[in-house]
Amino acid sequence: MPINRAFENMKIRNPNFSRLIMIKNDKINIDGLVPIYYRITVNGKKAEGSINRKVLPSRWDGSGHVKGTKEDARSINTEIDSVRTKIHNVKRDMLDRNEFITAKAIKNRFNGIDKRQKTILEVFKYHNKNMKELEGKDFASATVKRYNTTLNHIKNFIEHEYKINDMYLKQLDYSFVTNLEKYFKIVKNCNHNTAIKYIKNFKKVVNLAIANDWLDKDPFLKYKVTLKETKREFLSHEELIEIETKEITVPRLDIVRDVFVFSCYTGLAYVDVANLTPDHITTGIDGEKWIYTFRKKTDEKSNIPLLPKALEIIEKYKNHPETIAKNKLLPVLSNQKTNAYLKEIATICGIKKNLTFHLARHTFATTVTLTNGVPIETVSSILGHKSIKTTQIYAKVIEKKVSEDMAQLRNKMMNNTQNNKANGTTNN
Repeated sequence: MPINRAFENMKIRNPNFSRLIMIKNDKINIDGLVPIYYRITVNGKKAEGSINRKVLPSRWDGSGHVKGTKEDARSINTEIDSVRTKIHNVKRDMLDRNEFITAKAIKNRFNGIDKRQKTILEVFKYHNKNMKELEGKDFASATVKRYNTTLNHIKNFIEHEYKINDMYLKQLDYSFVTNLEKYFKIVKNCNHNTAIKYIKNFKKVVNLAIANDWLDKDPFLKYKVTLKETKREFLSHEELIEIETKEITVPRLDIVRDVFVFSCYTGLAYVDVANLTPDHITTGIDGEKWIYTFRKKTDEKSNIPLLPKALEIIEKYKNHPETIAKNKLLPVLSNQKTNAYLKEIATICGIKKNLTFHLARHTFATTVTLTNGVPIETVSSILGHKSIKTTQIYAKVIEKKVSEDMAQLRNKMMNNTQNNKANGTTNN
């Protein structure tokens, strides 16, 4: 940790603190009395307040007490000692709670008018509680889980970077955000896009704090949240046919293969396939069978005309014990087992790509639809994308593939031309 950051953390946990009881000679009243004040100093910054007692300047002993043993002196001195103790206890309590200590904060807490500042984790928990209450209505379970994961990451980051349990919103600044990005990439070993997605989740919570006037300054003001374009891998037509037609005698692998292929011809994500029931199948406007559903991730409508291969798989499993017992369209295994068995299927079929269930959705978008001339607007609707920009990523993948194929053809034709010229020269 840099020396200056270590010093700042030390000041937060062990601030330079002092308290002083004094008189204000410049506030003398007509009776010749001056008010008694307390002064709190934290890291060089001061806050003062009156204890609502007055005394003759000649009776002040200069060490923070009233001279003499008379009843009024004993009464004032008892109150002075009480003020000292209370200020000390406020500071001690704030330290124990790992709160951000300032002279003004101690003064406000001492006077009972403290409008306690909200902390980062407090607001994050508030955000996640509201999200949890709307789970299944406005937010998918996966989204709720993702924000809870982000909360844990932020908590661990604060402990790792600042060596405290929580921080006030007012402590958020640009360096907090940039250090958070480094933490995700270096300590948690996240790739760039994963780190940025967590930071975007945190930014949403910060925006909530700003909207509620709990935070005045936006720490993200000069921070650019940018995702890197990722390579969308998919199966080629030949690879898809290889998986479809491969003879597989192990029942668990056969089921996983069929469910995977079903997704390749419908574009549905794992959770959406797992949730399908026979009631999701209906007759469309064209008289053919369709799936009418909503994507779990985005709650976007996804109406899918069923292609022959998808219908064939539905027919194969309509009387399967699992589909009947659970009223499901297909006997879908757990996500973990499905992806584990797909690795075995890839080996059996000689597929070198990292075969995961989500690869099926990419395959539908590219090999099954866009490559075969299905308009991008139609593909976007079937996939349940909120924005066609998301679907355009697949179109770019196809354009790149076309470009690469044409480049190979161009080079081949140029080589043939050069060879022909060379042969002609030799013949002459």
